Amino acid sequence: MGKVKVGIINVTGYAGVELARLLYKHPGIELTSVTGRSAAGQKLNQIFPHLDKLDLDIAPKLGEVELAFSALPHKESAQEIVPLIEKGIKVVDISADFRLNDPDDYPRWYNFTHPAPLLLKKAIYGLTELYRKKIASAQLIANPGCYPTGAILALAPAVKEGLIAPDIVIDSKSGVSGAGRSLSLSTHFSEVNEDVSAYALEGHRHLPEITQELKKLGGKEPSVTFIPHLIPMTRGILTTAYASLVTGKLAEGKKGIEELRQLYLDFYKGEPFVRVSATPPHTKHTWGNNFCFIYPTIDLRTNRLIAISAIDNLVKGAAGQAIQNMNLMLGLPETTGLEALPVYP
Repeated sequence: MGKVKVGIINVTGYAGVELARLLYKHPGIELTSVTGRSAAGQKLNQIFPHLDKLDLDIAPKLGEVELAFSALPHKESAQEIVPLIEKGIKVVDISADFRLNDPDDYPRWYNFTHPAPLLLKKAIYGLTELYRKKIASAQLIANPGCYPTGAILALAPAVKEGLIAPDIVIDSKSGVSGAGRSLSLSTHFSEVNEDVSAYALEGHRHLPEITQELKKLGGKEPSVTFIPHLIPMTRGILTTAYASLVTGKLAEGKKGIEELRQLYLDFYKGEPFVRVSATPPHTKHTWGNNFCFIYPTIDLRTNRLIAISAIDNLVKGAAGQAIQNMNLMLGLPETTGLEALPVYP
């Protein structure tokens, strides 16, 4: 069987260039086409010297491929994807354009009317740990957002088992690369360095995605307070989720903590990229890798669940998860091309 021809739309963004890096030595595919509007006509390895072996021209339009990754911003991505789907090409969309099931949510959270609402029913949410079978047979994958990936994986076992009350607080701290590669005052070095700030307190656009998926897990819509923070590092998201435990679901005291940990271990048994850790994880434990580390525990004073997760926002939160989905769509081993250990320190 020959290698599958793959392309990246908008390779010059952080997610796009991370895709190119991870795909470089993937044994089952050949990266044959990349686009980038601001860099069209230039060589990929000239703009990004660390991709020296990828001697590809950055084109204004995608060439002939069997599977495409779209790393365009929201709204723009859907417009590029529709004709690809019509041609029968498999697509993994890294933008938010197909993550929300209800088309009425897009004007509210993303400020545009969805151009292909019927495709929302066809798109499969690409959180592999929850939708593996559906992803394998899908043509269109909505790759999850970085914040939702860490939050949903941290809470999924507890929500699925009905361990917690529906009032949930999620606190996430992200590195600056999550804001993308475009220039903005809020991500200048002198603005971000030695500073931590909360933002989107009125409601972050990843909130409906988190709520949507937790509702599917638990059967009822949770009340979620989600507050993201920007911290002075390049990569990584650390999420801490809090919720009151339902009385009687777990034993009291330390026995309950042991039962909770075992529940998480059972839920994620056999998952290649989820690690239920024995100690609270650090973002550096995931640097450059597709791992998600999760640490569940209980605040015994308040009878409250505390679930902590750590991911690399550009890998498990974007490009790595996209390749994980691609592998399933192509019938390849899920871990192919993603086996490298994190960089430390």
